Amino acid sequence: MSVKSGSGQSKGNVQGKERGDASAGLAVEQPGMIRNIALVGHSGAGKTMLVEALLAATGVISRMGSIVDGTTVGDSDPAAVHQQRSVGLSVVPVLLDGVKVNLIDTPGYADFTGDLRAGLRAADSALFVVSAVDGVDASTVALWQECERTGTPRAVAISRLDHPRADYDAAVAACREAFGESVLPLQVPLREGGEITGLLDLLSGTVTGTTDDGGQPVRRAADPAELAAVEGSRAELIEGVIAESEDETLMDRYLGGEEIALETLLADLETAVARGSFFPVLAVSAGTGLGLPELLDLLHRAFPSPLEREVPETTGLDGAPRKRLGCDPDGPLLAEVVRTSVDSFLGKVCLVRVFSGTLREDTAVHVGGRGLSERGHPDHDADERASHLYSPWGPALRAVPFSVAGDICALSKVATAETGDTVSAKDDPLLIKVWDMPEPLLPLAVEAAARSDEDALAKGLAKVAAGDPALRVERNSETHQLVLWCTGQAHADVVLDRLREQGVKLQTVDVVTPLRETFAVPASGHGRYVKQSGGHGQFAICDIDVEPLERGGGFEFVDKVVGGVIPGPFITSVEKGVRAQMQKGVAEGFPVVDIRVTLHGGKTHSVDSSDAAFQAAGALALREAAAAGRIQLLEPVSSVVILVPDDYVGSVMSDLSARRGRMTGTSSGDGNTEITAEVPDQELLRYALELRALTAGGGTFRRSYLRHDPVP
Repeated sequence: MSVKSGSGQSKGNVQGKERGDASAGLAVEQPGMIRNIALVGHSGAGKTMLVEALLAATGVISRMGSIVDGTTVGDSDPAAVHQQRSVGLSVVPVLLDGVKVNLIDTPGYADFTGDLRAGLRAADSALFVVSAVDGVDASTVALWQECERTGTPRAVAISRLDHPRADYDAAVAACREAFGESVLPLQVPLREGGEITGLLDLLSGTVTGTTDDGGQPVRRAADPAELAAVEGSRAELIEGVIAESEDETLMDRYLGGEEIALETLLADLETAVARGSFFPVLAVSAGTGLGLPELLDLLHRAFPSPLEREVPETTGLDGAPRKRLGCDPDGPLLAEVVRTSVDSFLGKVCLVRVFSGTLREDTAVHVGGRGLSERGHPDHDADERASHLYSPWGPALRAVPFSVAGDICALSKVATAETGDTVSAKDDPLLIKVWDMPEPLLPLAVEAAARSDEDALAKGLAKVAAGDPALRVERNSETHQLVLWCTGQAHADVVLDRLREQGVKLQTVDVVTPLRETFAVPASGHGRYVKQSGGHGQFAICDIDVEPLERGGGFEFVDKVVGGVIPGPFITSVEKGVRAQMQKGVAEGFPVVDIRVTLHGGKTHSVDSSDAAFQAAGALALREAAAAGRIQLLEPVSSVVILVPDDYVGSVMSDLSARRGRMTGTSSGDGNTEITAEVPDQELLRYALELRALTAGGGTFRRSYLRHDPVP
């Protein structure tokens, strides 16, 4: 066995109290002895409790925790306890027959897709957890398709079998319909009195029942009646496994009536799962422990090691492609920060997946980040020292001396590191392209409760944003509001919770849509700024005409002064004054756009005229023209591209019409329809939530500013 215990416990732990029954940190010497498995699925499917049950089944913890009480290993984050669901990924290693299995518990709610994708980047395979009560939702289907594109090996665990409304057969049927014909069950539940009392293994023909007094599952051979009832399912499974075999004679032998050895079927099954071409379905119950031994066996025997998965492509700091690395502990160092959090004792803690080389404590590394500047994370490079290295265990940290290629570890006190950054050797810095981040489309305006809280708000936001690339922080230059762009209401609640945990006093306010003003009709203005209070006075008079331009016409200033009634330098001063007033607005305080201002007359004084006086006169002239004319408010309009399942197209299009949207096109394919439309920004403030509700979580959209149109 090539696994070593760490040197001891950390002084603190990440976002939660340390569990006394946590195992010591595990440092694995060979990538082949590692499995990185992401548990994915919709919120409420039972992923966190399944991890808890697996830990209890292997003796890592003495008893299972509770989501309600916030005592589970994976969800001790205060925000997760508050929302009663996972809000970020957590890693829990468990040792199975000398193999270190890193269970990566990912959030299932759509708001936390960024952490979900980070978990998939850190993993080499995925276990889809599907509730036997709720079945498959649209977001889980989309996630399966995403894994399909990347060739990620997958299996399915039908969970919550102990629930009164559980329907295993319906859940399997839904999975096959949604995921494809290569999804086949390995087990069939046996029922007695309406309750599931055991699982019949279709390959071995054995039945696993409830545990005996010693806590071990009871196994027996299935009786003839039980085997006859599942004959069709067993034949379909065997044919599916044989179809994936590299032995081309196996199918002919089976169809010819030969009994294929169980060892051969299991070997072909494990190969097909690791290759990502066959997807077994297992039945599990976290509450009763049914199916857990079979799932554990699949996790470490069938899922691939990091050696069987490609390392992400890299570039140099100049963007030039570099030779693709392998998962070699002796190769160049290449790792990636997949999550960043703040611990009250250790400060910033980075969860890191090592792809190549070996990360050792107290070594110099290069930390580089690219591609997130639009989210408020400028490109950066820094040389740091990885002085403290840990093995994560949910919220707790256990010190380890090293982390080899393929493993997952945690680093503390790496000041510049942010989620998505690449960690590489100081003398050979590399970069990995960051995974696709969800676009934050829900604006939330906040302000400090008092002026004395503004510094705390700024510092708190910097800490939260450093660990959350899905969050975009914007100071709107027109409304002067501090706007947090989030992926949904649950994400917004987490951001606010984490700010308040740091002692930040703040309040939320309504988001102000940045309107603009323009002149609807031509108008004239007379600007007179004359002051005399003894000594040097102020004297400036100017006359202007204002006319509207086409949308997007900007601003034009035309000088038609004749006879030198206003000297050249003061003409420039009038233009400055007009521009300054345009920024302040002339009606509702919004910037004025798309006008032409013509200066055609005025007066000066040989002593009292000045640059400041003519700027003031220009501003007065524009305000007078606005009072004499008619001002039109303009609202921003965005181009919106919406992708929805075909079943929801009618509802989405009707909703867009109610939002004053104008459809510009549609296209269909793969069961989804893409709708393009032009929609006023005011109608999009809560659209991230409302589209999700309209489409049962299956709809997504993106937007880009198009123009400003008159407000009706």
